[in-house]
Amino acid sequence: MSGVEVITFGCRLNTYESEVMRAEAEKAGLNNAVLVNTCAVTGEAVRQARQAIRRARRDNPHARIIVTGCAAQTEKQTFAAMPEVDAVLGNEEKLKSTSYRALPDFGVSAEEKLRVNDIMSVKATAPQMVKHIDGHVRAFIQVQNGCDHRCTFCIIPYGRGNSRSVPMGAVVDQARKLTEGGYREIVLTGVDATSYGADLPGEPSLGYLAKTLLKQVPDILRLRLSSIDSIEADRHLMDLIADEPRFMPHLHLSLQHGDDMILKRMKRRHLRDDAIRFCREVRALRPDIAFGADMIAGFPTETDEMAENAATLAEECGISSLHVFPYSPRPSTPAARMPQLDRALVKERAAKLRARGEALRIAHLEHMVGSEQTILVENNGFAHTDNFTLVAAPDLAPRTLARVVITGHNGKHLNMQYLAAQAA
Repeated sequence: MSGVEVITFGCRLNTYESEVMRAEAEKAGLNNAVLVNTCAVTGEAVRQARQAIRRARRDNPHARIIVTGCAAQTEKQTFAAMPEVDAVLGNEEKLKSTSYRALPDFGVSAEEKLRVNDIMSVKATAPQMVKHIDGHVRAFIQVQNGCDHRCTFCIIPYGRGNSRSVPMGAVVDQARKLTEGGYREIVLTGVDATSYGADLPGEPSLGYLAKTLLKQVPDILRLRLSSIDSIEADRHLMDLIADEPRFMPHLHLSLQHGDDMILKRMKRRHLRDDAIRFCREVRALRPDIAFGADMIAGFPTETDEMAENAATLAEECGISSLHVFPYSPRPSTPAARMPQLDRALVKERAAKLRARGEALRIAHLEHMVGSEQTILVENNGFAHTDNFTLVAAPDLAPRTLARVVITGHNGKHLNMQYLAAQAA
């Protein structure tokens, strides 16, 4: 092979950072290299990364394989010990061309492969400018990194460090650059995006940042948030939901569970009623909004009744896209030291919760039939509505904005009839 190949796992922030990595590696003159940007959210994510590394070595026997991302930050020795791996970079190091210029030689010891610093020592997130996001019609912008909270199940703060925000001016500049490059939709990403601004002068909020972007970059046609913690939603965000048509009516919520005792044992900052109240308030402001959510099944000490409370919360909130994660103990987290459930029971509860989520998704698709929608066409023959529902669009070019009527669904996605389009 020639050039730099990037394999990305995990969140949209990783997708954004992969573009930065590619640019920095190329700036350093790196060639014949595979960069693996890992995720540490679950044990399964780490397993998939290891599998991808072994496959990359089989396919590219002479390439340099460099592993980075959250799993590399939190389990650096695991990856350094793999014979397929030539170097391990931390989450901070992966964004600097100097790291790629100073890679170790082939055949060095596991310790010599490591270029991973103490992520907790990083005090700022430098703005990273990219021209495009490979393979995506929506452009992601990193506005924040790290997390100050310590949920008992989560390893990510130890992979990303403490919360730190990108200055507003840099975010505006990046949004303007991407919009001028033809992107019709901007997505703001971060590890804990709703904590944005607490470390900046004047402590601007995520909602205030979004308002500022839409005001200062009027060519942004669509603005979307990747994921939020509803307990941190501010009045500016609620204003956008109520009054700004360019702010897309879709929020992905970090709920994690629906039982108050489990939420307390997770050290979450919201309770069940907080989530229900937020969804009702938002839906009253924007009736067409759709909610996605993350939930963990089989958390330590969870009973059948507690598991049922998770499912009924999803139903009461009207979650249209439920992402269910079987609980996976992560090294050195408090939850890993709690009494664990049998793995078969964890998988069973995850399957039951997914089935409840699937029923909600079908109900959402049914509700959309007969409505008029604006869609943004992706690269794969599909599109997304404003509320991020998947629509088949086989005959429309990527980046097309089209006005359509929803004619039905097949249980997986919506079908549509074309009304009008804006050329790409």
